[in-house]
Amino acid sequence: MDKRVANADAAISKIFDGATILVGGFGTSGSPENLIAALRRKGTKHLTCVSNNAGMADYGLGLLLQTHQIRKMIASYVGENKLFEQQVLDKEVEVELNPQGTLSERMRAGGAGIPAFYTPTGVGTLIAEGKEVREFNGRKYLLEKALRGDFAFVKAWKGDRWGNLVYRKTARNFNPMMATAADYVIAEVEDLVELGSLTPDCVHTPGIFVDAIFQGTSYEKRIERRTVRKRA
Repeated sequence: MDKRVANADAAISKIFDGATILVGGFGTSGSPENLIAALRRKGTKHLTCVSNNAGMADYGLGLLLQTHQIRKMIASYVGENKLFEQQVLDKEVEVELNPQGTLSERMRAGGAGIPAFYTPTGVGTLIAEGKEVREFNGRKYLLEKALRGDFAFVKAWKGDRWGNLVYRKTARNFNPMMATAADYVIAEVEDLVELGSLTPDCVHTPGIFVDAIFQGTSYEKRIERRTVRKRA
């Protein structure tokens, strides 16, 4: 029941070339910084990364793009990363764009054992190309397949040695679904607490979904886009 590992490098020891990894985070919030840095050090190649966004050129998954470790990105929003844009244009990286809600639901379905689902999002757009379309109650829907990973990297605010996790604010956006939808789930936490410290009603991800956990260090807590008002 003790799922603690020494650090990020120990946590990713099982990751192999060509793996599909679900990477938590919403912008810079809830990004598993230590795990991404360890994966860069490990040098694992030909990865398929599933994340809401592709990070920034020098932060998040952008660090793996710098070293050309990512073969394919499955994402929703990629507009903050010029390095990713250039690699896509140069056909160095394959991209599969999903509407944000569809991406989240694909992983939720994967975690719940649901193979596919119908959604109206994307009907009549490029997203619908090659997908089954059916009509329900006079409205058209696309068939979207569930999405799972070999591994998931999640970042939580607090966790205990059993793997119970509590996320903070926006970090709760994609991390909880990803924690249910991978064969091996690794959690890094800001604060690794003693058993009994977490109120059961406040646990967002039960430990049954988590395979390894460690306390991360040196979190940057970046501001994704700083906007200031000019003086009058």
